Amino acid sequence: MFQSLRYSNIFLRLGLAAVFIWFGVDKFLHPEYWLSSWIPQSSLLIASRIGISGMDVVYVSGVFELLVGASVLSNIFIKIFSVLALMFLVAILLTFGISEVIIRDVGLMGGFLALLFWPENRRY
Repeated sequence: MFQSLRYSNIFLRLGLAAVFIWFGVDKFLHPEYWLSSWIPQSSLLIASRIGISGMDVVYVSGVFELLVGASVLSNIFIKIFSVLALMFLVAILLTFGISEVIIRDVGLMGGFLALLFWPENRRY
C-alpha cells in the first residue's frame, strides 16, 4: 500500500507539472494568441492603468506557470506553489465561469488540493 502512495504522488505531480509547463511554454511561443483570446479586457485595462502592457501580463503568467510546474516536478516548495496555483485557478474560474474549456481547471484544482493535503513525513 505504501508503494501505491509513493507512485500516486509521483504520477499526480508529473501530470500537474506537464499541464503547467505546457501552458507556461506556450505563452512564450504564442503570446499574441493568449493576449487576444484568453486575457480579459478588464485585466488588460487594470494592468495598463499601472503601466503594465498586455504582453507583460502574458509573460508574467507564463513565468508563474513555469515556476508552478518546476515546483511540482521537483517537489520543492510544493505546498506554497499548490496554494498559489489554486488561487490562480480560482481567479480564472471566477473570471470566465464554468465552460467546457474551463472545467479542466476544476480537475487541476482537485490535483493541487490533493498535493496540499498530502501527508508529510510519511515513509513510503
